[in-house]
Amino acid sequence: MDVRQLRHFLSVAETLHFGRAAQRLRMTQPPLSQSILALERELGAPLFVRTRRSVALSAFGEQWLPHARAVLQGHDALAATARRLLAGELGRLQISFVSTADYSVLPELVLRFRESHPDVELSLTEATSDVQIAALLEGRGQVGIILPDGQESMPGMLRYHRLESEPLVAAVPEAWVEQRRIRPLRGRLARSEVVASPLVLFPRHVAPLFYDKVVGYCSASGGQVAIAQHAIQMQTIVSLVSAGMGIALVPASLRRLARAGVRYLDLQDAPSLEMGMVWRADRMDPVLDSFLRMAGVPAEAEAKGPVPRRAGA
Repeated sequence: MDVRQLRHFLSVAETLHFGRAAQRLRMTQPPLSQSILALERELGAPLFVRTRRSVALSAFGEQWLPHARAVLQGHDALAATARRLLAGELGRLQISFVSTADYSVLPELVLRFRESHPDVELSLTEATSDVQIAALLEGRGQVGIILPDGQESMPGMLRYHRLESEPLVAAVPEAWVEQRRIRPLRGRLARSEVVASPLVLFPRHVAPLFYDKVVGYCSASGGQVAIAQHAIQMQTIVSLVSAGMGIALVPASLRRLARAGVRYLDLQDAPSLEMGMVWRADRMDPVLDSFLRMAGVPAEAEAKGPVPRRAGA
């Protein structure tokens, strides 16, 4: 059985006339009749009831017709499917992201990509930057949104593109402000107030840049950081702040994470935190290429350019 025979069957089934079916197929009637007979022999049952004056589908032929039509429709769609796959309009995209991206760049990127590529299946996984880097190096995942650590660049297959940089703000227990345990000046929290307060902070081994930014900010005023609690997820950090465990320095986009008992204050001389995308240049595919173009990655950056050696959460 082949596609040609299925087309022959479908044409006869739709016209119920071997002569008209042959004309539609641009062939003579005898080869068409032989093709149908060969198909019936292969199937082990007649597809048509033939008389001198009429042709009708057999009971088996009526039941088999929708299945044959579905196979032909699928076959005819294969070429178009291939073109859409090659154009990045179909397929699957695996995106990993740090928790901070959920409040800044990720929603817009996902929304824009879904609007322009509605038939691409998106798989989203939250993970710290070091976990994302390790997964990409092992061949898992396609693209990650990370916080680079600013270390010496690494050679190899990973590529990096900066997405944004935003200032850090202080997430503080609202009760502390009301009790004047900390005293913001004109809506800003002085560096000395940060140094004097216990901090809720990422562990350094998963967020070296984040950790060093905060510690460096405090150390610049000659103070020493008092860490009350470590936590990895931004939601957990803000929850610990609301519980009065301490204050936290977080990206300004975290203001969107409204939490009872937490107030966000601008910082005096606030440091900034960069966020970007990382991917493997040796595992490019059309869907990933479409996503990178939509995110504003220059074409030359897909094959060139380093990524930071490690990255924090």
